[in-house]
Amino acid sequence: MEEITIEDFIKIDLRVAKIIEVSEVEDADKLIQLKLDIGDIGTKTVFAGIKSAYKPDELLNKYVVCVNNLKPRKMRFGTSEGMILAAGDDDLGIFVLSPDEGALPGMKVR
Repeated sequence: MEEITIEDFIKIDLRVAKIIEVSEVEDADKLIQLKLDIGDIGTKTVFAGIKSAYKPDELLNKYVVCVNNLKPRKMRFGTSEGMILAAGDDDLGIFVLSPDEGALPGMKVR
């Protein structure tokens, strides 16, 4: 894996977000559409490849960490305006990363 510098890393704006809407994506095998509340920043729509690991009702109101400054990406199903962080893979499972209790939407991850 290629190493990056601290200057590269600090360009990534990681924020706490609350999932406020969850939708199944018709005709998508892996994707779920999420609407994220990022506090004072506002809301963003994100498509996440976590359908195999989570049902929509398990994600609603869950706190996650998102990449807030990822360039929007047009997809067949719509535009994804960021990314949420998750660990694992299809064999071992997918695990969405969540901040500790007390973190609020919009807080910067340091």
